[in-house]
Amino acid sequence: MKVILDTGPLVALLNRRDARHDWALEAMGKFEPPLWTCEPVLAEAGHLSGKPAEILAQVTAGSLHIGLEIRENAAHLQRLLLRYGQRMDLADACIVRMTEIFSDCKVLTLDRTDFSIYRRLGRGVIPMIAPED
Repeated sequence: MKVILDTGPLVALLNRRDARHDWALEAMGKFEPPLWTCEPVLAEAGHLSGKPAEILAQVTAGSLHIGLEIRENAAHLQRLLLRYGQRMDLADACIVRMTEIFSDCKVLTLDRTDFSIYRRLGRGVIPMIAPED
């Protein structure tokens, strides 16, 4: 099973003061590296955390793996973005697309609400790991 990493847990992991830091640390610790993600998630997390070099160090070390080529998936991503409108950003579209490509996966996210609404391949529920809140 592939674990696909969303922005929120990565930002929480990098900030010990984040309310979700302990949850992210525990959740990510349950899985063997690499966790899979996409470049828009890395860009968002780098911006939000202020620690882009630390994120790239995780990519270099093999803890994070880029699992989507945007150019090859542009038509699929555009379809998702048009379907969900302003609710979905490019990072979320890439994650949903990755769940379509890798059927045996779970999304590690803090965003239970949106990933409960999004559907892969039009109808499929997106399997996720998220805090209960």
